[in-house]
Amino acid sequence: MIFDSSMISVVQLGQLDYAKGLRLQQKLVDLRKNGDIGDVLLLLEHFPVITLGRNAKAAHVLASPDALAARGVEVFECDRGGDVTFHGPGQIVGYPICDLRAHELVPLDGVLRSQRFADRSVQATSLRATSFRATPDRKTLGAVDYVRRLEEVLIRTCGDFEIPTKRVVGLTGAWTETAPEAKIAAIGVHISRSVTSHGFALNVNNDLSFFDLIVPCGIAAKPVTSMQKELGREVEVNAVAQSLSRNFGIVFGRQMLWVDSLLGQTVGVPMKTPEELRRLRNADDLFLA
Repeated sequence: MIFDSSMISVVQLGQLDYAKGLRLQQKLVDLRKNGDIGDVLLLLEHFPVITLGRNAKAAHVLASPDALAARGVEVFECDRGGDVTFHGPGQIVGYPICDLRAHELVPLDGVLRSQRFADRSVQATSLRATSFRATPDRKTLGAVDYVRRLEEVLIRTCGDFEIPTKRVVGLTGAWTETAPEAKIAAIGVHISRSVTSHGFALNVNNDLSFFDLIVPCGIAAKPVTSMQKELGREVEVNAVAQSLSRNFGIVFGRQMLWVDSLLGQTVGVPMKTPEELRRLRNADDLFLA
């Protein structure tokens, strides 16, 4: 991997079983702690799996072991924060392996106002939903600051596809603005010696019936949705991945360098907005990090 404090290496891995994902994260975390690599963002899809975070309640897995086996769903306990969630094909999972000490803490609303949007209403919605101040007396990102920025990445990405989303007070993730509020993206992180692992999951085209097997994130009163459900059509996963990467770079103030493997062979930085997004936004160009 390439070590450059101004860049984050992005690796798109396709479908990966959860156990391999955990082992890969731990290896990268160890390398990042030792200063052998720079920050990395893994983008991938998992085979059907239910994961239980540190605060999970076993009762929030509603299906029996036999029912889970019949649907080909594995179950894993892990060290991320949060409760119970589901990962599966058609859902983009992002695992940032970042040293937060390398990220200066600046008010995020200042970053937002420097961003150009073709649709001014999207900009206004984003600003209303995400304006907050840096944690007092900190110079680098802390856990809460980091999670809020992940939420902003997800809100911006949904906005690129004209899905208005927001934060919900007291809850993490990204939620649709239209009633009833539905969770479109979940967040659960682990931070050790300032190095992050686990991350976020954005529902794109995944089968939402799998969430009936659990109480998603321990929240029974709010539904789960996807980009496909909100738009009434299937969404190009690669276009969403590029949007996530671009917005991650903007929010965290880094250039995103796409590599074709964990060996670090560069395939280039996607500096052009995908044609689908350009048509959706009726824009000649969008601000790129």
